[in-house]
Amino acid sequence: MSGKPRLHYTNGRGKMESIRWLLAAAGVEFEEEFIETKEDLEKLRTDGVLMFQQVPMVEIDGMKMVQTRAILSYIAAKYNLYGKDLKERAWIDMYVEGTTDLMGMIMYLPFQPADTKEKNLALIIERATTRYFPVYEKALKDHGNDYLVGNKLSWADVHLLEAILMAEECKPDILSAFPLLQAFKGRTSNIPTIKKFLQPGSQRKPPTDKKFVAIVRKIFNI
Repeated sequence: MSGKPRLHYTNGRGKMESIRWLLAAAGVEFEEEFIETKEDLEKLRTDGVLMFQQVPMVEIDGMKMVQTRAILSYIAAKYNLYGKDLKERAWIDMYVEGTTDLMGMIMYLPFQPADTKEKNLALIIERATTRYFPVYEKALKDHGNDYLVGNKLSWADVHLLEAILMAEECKPDILSAFPLLQAFKGRTSNIPTIKKFLQPGSQRKPPTDKKFVAIVRKIFNI
């Protein structure tokens, strides 16, 4: 075994994408074992390596970790992206939960019936611009720092950048009313490890298309 974290998931974004982002931001190389068929998933279940019979699953430090939040928390703490004390960690958690809610809406959009997509897309844009992005814009304005918590790159910043880029795929000018978030996007996108992840050919996955939706439906019986 190489010692690199090994990620078990489909060859698409889903719940694993934030894990890819965080490892990449931390400068950690990782390997991926793609689940391409229903049989691949069943083998993992039969082998007893999925605690709750679900993926994502990440092999790291001798553990077979499941549950997205647990995996992300571990990586954030291991690579010093989780604040300096309990209060900073609480702020990071709050910000991350907010971006997770927004990204969840975007993530499930391609899986929704065609006749509801337009309505749900409008809801995503409305929530992003009235509920979520104003919080981060205000945070950056209030403390005047480059990052959300402790003026140091944290999991909260990585997650927010991922959410911004996902939201821009829904509406390219979605940040038009948020100048500080525009500047934040520029700064964080140019952090060397993140910049590398944003380049073509990286392990970052493309937006979910119809072909990938069909594959996921088949593997997971949905």
